[in-house]
Amino acid sequence: MKRVFSISLARDPGLSNSPVRQDLSRLQIRGPDGNTGYLCWRKYNVNSTSEKTRIATVWLDGCSGCHMSFLDIDHRLLEIADRIDLVYSPLVDRKEFPDGVHVTFVEGAVTNEDDDHKIRLVRERTKLLVALGDCAVTANVPSMRNIFSVEDLYARAYLENVTAQAQVPTQDIPPLLGRTRPVHEVVPVDLHVPGCPPHPDHIFFVVSELLEGRVPDLRKVVRFG
Repeated sequence: MKRVFSISLARDPGLSNSPVRQDLSRLQIRGPDGNTGYLCWRKYNVNSTSEKTRIATVWLDGCSGCHMSFLDIDHRLLEIADRIDLVYSPLVDRKEFPDGVHVTFVEGAVTNEDDDHKIRLVRERTKLLVALGDCAVTANVPSMRNIFSVEDLYARAYLENVTAQAQVPTQDIPPLLGRTRPVHEVVPVDLHVPGCPPHPDHIFFVVSELLEGRVPDLRKVVRFG
C-alpha cells in the first residue's frame, strides 16, 4: 500500500514550556495512520564568526553505523576540512566534551544513566543538536527492550545465560534507565536526520547547508517512513 504523508508548518505543543520554544520552526508530518511527528531546527546560523565551525559527534546506544556513514562521505570531507574543527568524536582522542561547540551530531538512543548524563551535558555545551539516524530520532532497535522490565533484562543477560559467577554487575556497567528513549524526549533537538544509517550524501548535504548558514531542507533529499 502506498504511504502518503502530509506536511504543514506547526508548533509542537509538547515543547510549550521549552526555553527554546521561540527559536523553533517546525514541520508537522502527518502519516497515513493519522499520527503526527515533527521536523525542527533553530532559526540561526551555527557560526556567525570567521573561525572554523566547531563540530562534534557523539555515540550513545547505537551500532556505529551512522559514524561509518559519516566516514563514507570519503573525499568530500576534504572539501570542508579547512572550514571545520572536529573537537570531539569517537573518531578522535579527546575524552571530555568541550564548551562552545557549534554543531553536534548524535548517534544512538538514550538507554542508560551514562547516555542520559552525556546528552544533557552535550545539549548545554552545543549550539545546534542534530539527531543522526533512526536510533537517535525514534529509538529504533534499542527500544525493542522496552517491552521488558529492567529486572527481566538483567536476569536474562547476567543470571540465566551464564555458566559461572552469575550476578548482576554493580560496578563499571552503567545502570539501565526504565526505558530507552529517542534523544528529543530527553533534550531539545534542532534537526532530525532519519535513516538506518543515513546515506552519506544526506549527511554531507546537512553539513554543507549548515556551513553555508542555511536551514537544511531534508524534504529535498530524504523522507520519513
